[in-house]
Amino acid sequence: MTEIPKDHPRYESLALREEITRCVEAGITSRQGLIAHGRGEAIDYLIGEKTLPSALEAEEAAVAALLTSKNPVISVNGNTAALVPGGIVELAELVGAKIEVNLFHRTEERVARIKEYLESFGAKDVLGLNPDATIPGLSSERAKVSKEGIFSADTVLVPLEDGDRCEALIGMGKTVIAIDLNPFSRTSRMAHISIVDNVVRAIPNMIKSAKSFRYTRVIDLLYFVYAFDNRKNLEAAVEEIKRGLDEGRLEESSGYSKLSIW
Repeated sequence: MTEIPKDHPRYESLALREEITRCVEAGITSRQGLIAHGRGEAIDYLIGEKTLPSALEAEEAAVAALLTSKNPVISVNGNTAALVPGGIVELAELVGAKIEVNLFHRTEERVARIKEYLESFGAKDVLGLNPDATIPGLSSERAKVSKEGIFSADTVLVPLEDGDRCEALIGMGKTVIAIDLNPFSRTSRMAHISIVDNVVRAIPNMIKSAKSFRYTRVIDLLYFVYAFDNRKNLEAAVEEIKRGLDEGRLEESSGYSKLSIW
């Protein structure tokens, strides 16, 4: 792996790329996951690589939804396992959620490796290796789920999701929470709570919220959930992106280098 100098201006971004690449070589992330990560990284530029106020609001509502659910489940794919394995384990413990591995590019070997990888961070009883139920209306490998987990869940957190399964889960009557940097995606538009944020920021933020909500009354948590308007939140995210683009116009006075032939 490439040794990245810690004083490099893009250290964090490059370090994440290296981790994704390492996990591809370890059989945790698929090669297609590299493309998905790059696409998300491009959109992350547009939001300034920071948690927007709208995202923080969504993260708080998401945690409240998980805490007030009877059977919450966190679905994990290769990229999520590569980027925030410890965070997923900690969040699951704090909100009382099960963890289930669910993959589009599924092989039994990959599921086993992700399960083992999460367990190395303290996860227990990770589901997904032996699916015994099927999501109706879904023909991809993502349809294979655990009856104890995603199939019977009332709330599912789906970081880095694809739209087909999001739609199918909603069709089953589940509350779906998505973490998706693209506010225009079908997943973001269909989910009940869409977090437009990088998963490496969203999960730590949700952990903080879960800790701060530890002694919050259920009725107050439910207020966070029912007061949340996903459509308005996505519109706010888009406006924040537009504002950031407007403020970041390339102007002559901005200090960009100019080519000189003298």
